[in-house]
Amino acid sequence: MSNASIVELTARYQMSNYSRFPIAIMRGDGVRLFDADGREYLDFLGGIAVTVLGHANPEVARAISTQAASLVHVSNLFHVPAQSEAAALLSRATTGGKVFFCNSGSEANEAAIKLSRKWSVDRGRTDAFEIVAIDGSFHGRTYGSLSATGQPKFHEGFTPMLPGFRVVPFGDLAALEAALTDKTCALMVEPMQGEIGVRMHPAGWYEAAARLCRERGILLIADEIQTGIGRTGDFLASKHFGVTPDIVTLAKGIANGLPLGAVVARDEVAASFGPGSHGSTFGGNPVCCSAAKVVLETVCAPEFLDEVRRKGVRLSDGLRSLASRRTDIVEVRGMGLMIAAVMTGEAKPISNRCLENGFIVNATGNVLRFLPALTVTDAEIDRALVLLEQSLPGEGRR
Repeated sequence: MSNASIVELTARYQMSNYSRFPIAIMRGDGVRLFDADGREYLDFLGGIAVTVLGHANPEVARAISTQAASLVHVSNLFHVPAQSEAAALLSRATTGGKVFFCNSGSEANEAAIKLSRKWSVDRGRTDAFEIVAIDGSFHGRTYGSLSATGQPKFHEGFTPMLPGFRVVPFGDLAALEAALTDKTCALMVEPMQGEIGVRMHPAGWYEAAARLCRERGILLIADEIQTGIGRTGDFLASKHFGVTPDIVTLAKGIANGLPLGAVVARDEVAASFGPGSHGSTFGGNPVCCSAAKVVLETVCAPEFLDEVRRKGVRLSDGLRSLASRRTDIVEVRGMGLMIAAVMTGEAKPISNRCLENGFIVNATGNVLRFLPALTVTDAEIDRALVLLEQSLPGEGRR
């Protein structure tokens, strides 16, 4: 089948809720993708920060194959060896708390919202049900996670949102302090906002927010779905700020492309999820958890995260060098291999030209996002910078 025939088949039989590039991806290898017409692309989107160890990683493929040959699924009425081992690795890599597995980031945030409310009720605080979130945030597309999302454009057509959610202005500590009342059970926050364009909180804001939560007995939920699993050069972005959340939500890169999400909560909070309080049919699937074990064992090696930080600096420095030669790149921001270039205009036409030149990068508003596999090489970073420069409009040159 060709790109054209697959695009036609998709249009005929699938809902049009995705804005898709007009190509069909057939296979991948590291940070390279190949479409149905045989064309090669350098992939700096990584399935939207998912394929942390690259496409078709041999060790992940071997773990998946071995597990699938012995057991694909068993219900959570039984103990699951791969699940237990992945949970141990994840707990040690994050906060030392207990783990609940689900299938996606949205589900992880839904579980975190439910866990926070249950924790409050268990302490007799039945009126403390509010979740406070931040303007510009993105927490998912299910109703609870969508209600916590601080971007009204995602609510359009789906209102009313669920009650019990408050959104405060980005970077406004005074507004946050006023919003955290005796009705609040948790603050849900991304340590660095991803979907809106890799936006950093003002210096000291996240640490102060964590301190406010601690002083007022309010849970801090760190949504590390995009920033976690080593993406920013530490296993959790929260570690860059010296913050230990009560609850962490993870997904995306955790199983290198298989559907797995997770909630990690400190023991006292996790205890509010007793038998029957929450669950998932497929959550913690043994095949997904076998892939997650490879990811976690690889990413948690100290030298691996050192390399992520080093390569992140190489990419950021390269983008800043490019920006110095242009008038249309106003800022380069981010940490590790979660980097953005803020443009003076809409970024979508630029990402389209990048695709024409064999380079895949994400555009959101006026921001280009770079989220390559954490295994990307120096040569691939250098090649990406060349392809980007070739794709930028001529009128932006100094």
